[in-house]
Amino acid sequence: MAKKPVTTRSGRFLRLAGMTASVASQYAGQRARRIFRSDEDNEGARSESYTRMADQIVDTLGELKGAVMKVGQIASQTQDFLPREFSDALERLQKEAPPMPFEVIVGQVESELGKPVSELFEYLQEKPYAAASIGQVHRARLHNGTDVIVKVQYPGVDESCDSDLKQLRMALKLGGLLRMPKEHVDQLFGEIRVRLKEELDYENEARNLEEFQAFHAKDSWIVIPKVFQSHSSRRVLTMELVEGDHISQVTPQKYSQDTINLIGHRIFTMMADQLFRYQCIHGDPHAGNFAYRPDGTVILYDFGCVKKLKPEIVEAYRNALVSALEEDYAALDRHLIALGARVENQPAVDEAYYAMWRDILIQPFSSTTPYDFADSELHKDVAAKTTTVFKYLDYFKPPVESIFIDRMIAGHYWMMKRLGVQAAFGEELEKYLRNTPG
Repeated sequence: MAKKPVTTRSGRFLRLAGMTASVASQYAGQRARRIFRSDEDNEGARSESYTRMADQIVDTLGELKGAVMKVGQIASQTQDFLPREFSDALERLQKEAPPMPFEVIVGQVESELGKPVSELFEYLQEKPYAAASIGQVHRARLHNGTDVIVKVQYPGVDESCDSDLKQLRMALKLGGLLRMPKEHVDQLFGEIRVRLKEELDYENEARNLEEFQAFHAKDSWIVIPKVFQSHSSRRVLTMELVEGDHISQVTPQKYSQDTINLIGHRIFTMMADQLFRYQCIHGDPHAGNFAYRPDGTVILYDFGCVKKLKPEIVEAYRNALVSALEEDYAALDRHLIALGARVENQPAVDEAYYAMWRDILIQPFSSTTPYDFADSELHKDVAAKTTTVFKYLDYFKPPVESIFIDRMIAGHYWMMKRLGVQAAFGEELEKYLRNTPG
């Protein structure tokens, strides 16, 4: 039997508090039992315990949606934030978002827009077009015949944002799962809170859509949906229906390899333009927020998570990349400190450590020969070296200012891989690093 959806702040608090108590109890029990086990048995028991706790937290977050689910999605992409068992389990939140009952959605639309649904739309389709962490999307048609999609925020999500984050942080702490110093956790959760507050404001998203449309106005191959302000509010956003193929529909029968490669170059150009020229990035680059057309068009959805970057952060990022490409590791160390990724009062990092990571991450940029993303094992190469991070655990910290840059790059890597792009990006990257994008 399905659980009744939680739409009140007190209901959310109780569900999260129950989860926190259970996780804390499991962790305490695991620590007590650890005394009587060998190191090998402890490692296996710890992993099993983490998996159990992860499943419980993920199930609760997926049910409650909102801020906690969004944090889970971000955490799943931030490997140094949580143990691997949690990162793996949290990836489910990227794919699984059970829909909210239709009567809840209708109530929210009518409450926000002040009119019955029948007056607002010719129809509002009951089956969701898409379900996400903080809202749900439904197809609809305006009375003038325009086909639209209506993004509706789940009730109670915005009022509960702060208490949700507090409860989730407590659950992770009491479960012994936060692997960062307190000040770094403060920074990370502070950044997530700011982004979430923006994302929960659909009027802010409407402004973002219009600003990105203006920035990409010269790019005829980028399509960003138009907003209908008359049918939008802080918690309801109505946009034109702009359809394309989901990444799973980009098949050899419909898309030639040349078109896929063209899309790959366009994705890279879009990403680099936003980072280096606009200094403002689309911060939620997962497959559901992009669509494609056989003529090479790229469609962007969902501008709730947009990160405006400080010019000095972009400059430090650019300088770090230049130093890495030139194998000037002393300069790279300095620029990582400027970026906020390296703890300043620690001694210099062994150049061989930087060289190892550079040689892995440079692969798509190291040659004029097209890099085959379909066969790429770059992510496996990274995973194989993650144990080396522990040697320098006190030297590095998650760079809060640039965490969304890393998230954007990782998201685009997975899209290139799933698309099967074959492209050489070295010369294109060089232009942006030399401040001469063409």
